[in-house]
Amino acid sequence: MQKTDKTPLWVFLALSSIETRKGALLLIWSSIVFTVYCVPWPLYFDGNGWVAKLFLIDDWEWFAMMLPMTFWYWLSMRWVDKNGGWRLASA
Repeated sequence: MQKTDKTPLWVFLALSSIETRKGALLLIWSSIVFTVYCVPWPLYFDGNGWVAKLFLIDDWEWFAMMLPMTFWYWLSMRWVDKNGGWRLASA
């Protein structure tokens, strides 16, 4: 992402090390996947032992943190899309 004088701080902090839109999409999709993982699935599948071993999170704290972060990344990408701050991919 190219930093300009009109780039808000919240956009710069979210995407400062992301150079392309493809990188921002990868960040957002990986955040979505981790957000889904952070749902405390063992609370809903109490009878299955493999669920508790696969999904180690047993409360809503991580989910509550990841949901707004994912939304923040998405809003930042939209701001950069509308204001032309992406570098052209060289490869």
